Amino acid sequence: MTADPAGTDSRGPDLADAELLTLLSRWLPQQRWYAGDVADDLAIESRSFVGDVDWAAIEHLVITAPAADGTLRRYQLWVGWRDQLPDRLSHSAIGAIGGRTCYDALFDGAVSHMVLEAIANDRALGEVTTHLQPDAVLDVTAPGLVIGAEQSNTSVVYGDSGILKMFRSLQPGPNPDLEVTLALHAAGSTHIADPLGWLEGPVAGVPTTLGLLTRFFANSAEGWAMATASVRDLMAEGDLHADEVGGDFAAEAHRLGHAVAAVHSDLASSFGSHTVDGAGLDAVITEMEQAATQAAERAPVLSEHLPKILDVYAAARKGGAGLTVQRIHGDLHLGQTLRTLTGWVIIDFEGEPSRTLEVRRGLQSPLKDVAGMLRSFDYAARMPLVAGQPDAQHIYRATEWAERNRAAFCAGYAEAAANDPRHTSALLRAFELDKAVYEVLYEFAHRPTWVVVPMHAITTLTTSGATP
Repeated sequence: MTADPAGTDSRGPDLADAELLTLLSRWLPQQRWYAGDVADDLAIESRSFVGDVDWAAIEHLVITAPAADGTLRRYQLWVGWRDQLPDRLSHSAIGAIGGRTCYDALFDGAVSHMVLEAIANDRALGEVTTHLQPDAVLDVTAPGLVIGAEQSNTSVVYGDSGILKMFRSLQPGPNPDLEVTLALHAAGSTHIADPLGWLEGPVAGVPTTLGLLTRFFANSAEGWAMATASVRDLMAEGDLHADEVGGDFAAEAHRLGHAVAAVHSDLASSFGSHTVDGAGLDAVITEMEQAATQAAERAPVLSEHLPKILDVYAAARKGGAGLTVQRIHGDLHLGQTLRTLTGWVIIDFEGEPSRTLEVRRGLQSPLKDVAGMLRSFDYAARMPLVAGQPDAQHIYRATEWAERNRAAFCAGYAEAAANDPRHTSALLRAFELDKAVYEVLYEFAHRPTWVVVPMHAITTLTTSGATP
């Protein structure tokens, strides 16, 4: 049976598009990966038939939505149409048109299997082209299951073998996650999830990465989960220090620093690196200053700290000679790391999704990644302090844990990189402060009770003599 997504509606495709957009305007704001609070002025930029599977017609769509700043955001949808939606797919329903139900087809196991088979055979799905990594071996019998932990993308896990990340938010061009993963794989990196294949399609007339299939580490633990478990172990003890608790994380933090440095080295070899001149350094610091000034306007809690924040940036401008830039991760934190049976793996190289593709693919300082990890250790340590009124002992324990693991991470990084990021303290402090400013802005808007965590960093980093 061949299903017709437009049905037999004699009113034509324009009205069918309009009806679908009406459904999407109600459904999109409920999705974690949709950036807006409302979905006004939606438009269908492209809509192509992918194929029939299990009595459903599947379409691929690119939807545009204007952002508050006037830019145009694009989102990728895999839409299915069924006469009757099975109970197992009821949670994915978008709405009904003409007696047929429209749903998010990525949650349909038959659709995810169709995609996997297409990648394995380099077979196109409508306007979507597929690519199989030459040295990849795919288990096309593995069932697909959407995992619910992500916010900006949707990922389908295939048994114990692969994970397909479908990029919901699109910017025309190659996604850095694919670009970097392929380069690191070619360099022989042991600290990444090996690429198995990818999806590509035209977006605004430009070949664009739609999805990336990589190796899945079934028996792995997320860095954030391991770190916060270590903190809980410490907080539960009455009189032990961080290095005396059975769940001490410092050895793993050291290994993680080593892994990050190794990835940075491979990235520099693959894409090149160079030292910026005074004008280049000034541009980096100026961007931090502008971000802090704008953040203080939106989050008044930063206002009284702004002069000292700018002083830290001024010190970095004076003492930041020799800033090296290269391709980096761009959004590195403990949640982007996995501890596998053989060591640490870094994942999700797409950078900050809110930044432009040009920025995400550009050369930046590795200190930005280091600073992101340092902030993540601080978050892990202070998370238990957010609820209630922590006493002096628990505050001390959180500080001790953070300092111990931050130092261990930097020491591990220094061993592999042959340079200690703490030796460029003025620059490292500036990058960490820039990250903390961003965190304050985010928490102020989304989790006000968490503002105390980055605000502690703001106070510490702007205090004379504070160490990164």
